Amino acid sequence: MPRLNRFLQTLVIPLSHSLLALWSIFLVTSCNLSGPKKEISLLNSEKGAIPEKIDFTFHVKPILSDRCFKCHGPDKNAVEGGLSLNTPEDAYMALGEKKDHYAIVPGDVKKSELVNRIFSTDKSLMMPPTESNLELKEHEKEILKKWVAQGAEYKTHWAFSPPEKQLIPQTTNTDWGHNEIDQFVLAKLEKLGVTPNAKAQKEKLVRRVYFDFTGLPPTVKQIQTFVDNNSPTAYEEIIDSLLTTTDYAEHMATEWMDIARYADTHGYQDDFERIMWPWRDWVIHAFENNMPYDQFVTYQLAGDLLPDANAEQILATGFNRNHKITFEGGVIPEEYRVEYVEDRAVTFGTAFLGMTLECARCHDHKYDPISQKEHFELYSFFNNIDEVGITPGGAGKIPSPFMVITEKEKNDVLSFVQLQKSEMKEVPVMIMAEMEHVRPSYILNRGVYDQPTTQVYPNTPEAILPFPPDYPKNRLGLAKWLFHRENPLTARVTVNRYWQRMFGTGLVASSFDFGNQGSLPTHPELLDYLAVKFRDEGWDSKKILKYIALSATYQQSTHVTKKMQELDPENQLLARAPRIRLTAELIRDQALQISGLLNKEVGGPSVKPYQPEGIWEATTGGGGGSTATYVTSTGADLYRKSLYTFWKRTVPPPSMMTFDAASRDLCNVKRQETNTPLQALVLLNDPQIIEASRIIAKNAMDQESSTTDRIQYIFHQTTSRLPDEEELARLNTYYTSMLIKVESKEINTEEYLSIGTQKLDGNYPKDQLTALALTAHTILNLDESITRG
Repeated sequence: MPRLNRFLQTLVIPLSHSLLALWSIFLVTSCNLSGPKKEISLLNSEKGAIPEKIDFTFHVKPILSDRCFKCHGPDKNAVEGGLSLNTPEDAYMALGEKKDHYAIVPGDVKKSELVNRIFSTDKSLMMPPTESNLELKEHEKEILKKWVAQGAEYKTHWAFSPPEKQLIPQTTNTDWGHNEIDQFVLAKLEKLGVTPNAKAQKEKLVRRVYFDFTGLPPTVKQIQTFVDNNSPTAYEEIIDSLLTTTDYAEHMATEWMDIARYADTHGYQDDFERIMWPWRDWVIHAFENNMPYDQFVTYQLAGDLLPDANAEQILATGFNRNHKITFEGGVIPEEYRVEYVEDRAVTFGTAFLGMTLECARCHDHKYDPISQKEHFELYSFFNNIDEVGITPGGAGKIPSPFMVITEKEKNDVLSFVQLQKSEMKEVPVMIMAEMEHVRPSYILNRGVYDQPTTQVYPNTPEAILPFPPDYPKNRLGLAKWLFHRENPLTARVTVNRYWQRMFGTGLVASSFDFGNQGSLPTHPELLDYLAVKFRDEGWDSKKILKYIALSATYQQSTHVTKKMQELDPENQLLARAPRIRLTAELIRDQALQISGLLNKEVGGPSVKPYQPEGIWEATTGGGGGSTATYVTSTGADLYRKSLYTFWKRTVPPPSMMTFDAASRDLCNVKRQETNTPLQALVLLNDPQIIEASRIIAKNAMDQESSTTDRIQYIFHQTTSRLPDEEELARLNTYYTSMLIKVESKEINTEEYLSIGTQKLDGNYPKDQLTALALTAHTILNLDESITRG
């Protein structure tokens, strides 16, 4: 948009300075919202304290995994000195040619070489060795020494033991909690002498729950209705109503797109368009109907293998085909076919097990008890479809296997597929379909496609759960294994991800890794309680999300004292509600919702909102096709939810990527959170935000007659609360300064008001409208506006 670029040359710098002045009235900045999550143990209130009783899982295992397993871990091919510390059998065994010394002698510190070596000052003997660049802190050495003295007891990795029913802890404070979640949280707080926060103000709470359940802010009317409702069930009624909306289903589907690595193109050089949006329609349909999670996953993993599989169950298997596919000439087909199978296996591990299975592709896992053989046994479940590594034919060719959706299927079981929005009468979608003759699978030497060694057969990692002999050795059997009552990971991983949705961080912060290198659960008993509840109550996603939202823990205010900021900067104790920056999709959708521009059509093909010119053209591979040039959508399609934004893998939507959206190249269960100057520039310069600001200003002028009332209206619509006197005064001052710039021609009114395609109906004073739109734009940029909580 050339006019936008010319306009911004005159606007960005003065507007940025004005924003900085205004933002000074809001003391909490987005810098507190993100950054890497470092693991901090809260088992002891003082850092470096040595516990009275050493627990292998929480005190010893993290040290061994982080500092020792590289050379003395599960990977037998990388073990140094014949010593593995992965199991007690290996750790206690005699060492050396004469078998006359031991790394660990339970209860005997002096005879334990592990203790001698970690305290040694001799560089030729000390462990970890200096060249490893690993170092044990003094209190970590003392923990290991005390552990040996107390008997060097080993325990199975916490995540590999099935979750069990937990006793509900008793607390001194019996007034605060609403359900069992609060008992677990409060019990830990009371041990540390910490008091949880009070309940959030009703305006804040209703904003929070709307964003968490629908991805959209509440209207002022909805807020006021809740504030005025003094019924004890008012809050629960809000939750129940939100869970029945399509907005809820679409918001859940948005997260699932990251997990399923959904995109509208194949990836690689030419990055041709693919049609997978009917599968996305199915995901929305499944969430809207609250399909039990076990069924939801089984359909996607193996719907085609169900008895008398119908079109819906087959369509769901598109989940497995969302990976990248190449059309490039000159590639080795088998190499890429192996990569497709690997992607499906690794996605399975990340999405459903929280395990880094890719680490065992080239050798035994260095940190977790997963061998290379087990990796390829799991790989073999996904290796039996009739696909090729390169699809000949270029743009428009559909990689096999695929199904074709016509009006017949839509009128049968696929009524949820929005076929009428497509220009095609027959829509092809990639799916899974087993080959008649099983393709053999092999351990690949160093993971290389052309170096097969020993043949393997479908199986699962023994340390997680042996594969039952009576289960079919195919993807349907794998899905059954995933939801076996004794599977230790499935329920934990899922409820942890739901907790992450509601609190920003899971009870296990590394929601992508439940292995030895992953974070320890901050509240292990609570995690197990939720996992068992989710499993035993029918894998009901709506029910468990509602249960979390009804807890007093969730309903706390976000207020943080200096003491608590120092004691618990990462909020691992859950003594307050978190402040969470809105995701890339929510920031855009909020602006559209507040302005009234949001088009809430459901499903159908993806659309192309505003995007800087020339990006696609600069990166196109030269193969032509519909993805060579970006053609912006028109009309109402411009304002559809961000869920429906066209996703080109080689050039993902740039404004969303700036706000840490996943690239969709691989399965992603937790987005990175950053703060960069580019994010402020997007909020200042994105034509969608500028256009929404103009419409918001127009709406304010329609509703109110005075400048102060208009500003108050905009602030209320955007932040879900009324501004205080100082905020209102500063916003008025800002409006006046913008009006002066407009009247002095420092800001070109015609150019500013022409940004975006939405036309203004009615005769509005252009100078006032521009100044008010700039004020609305500023309010949309506030930290409070782009923050949930």
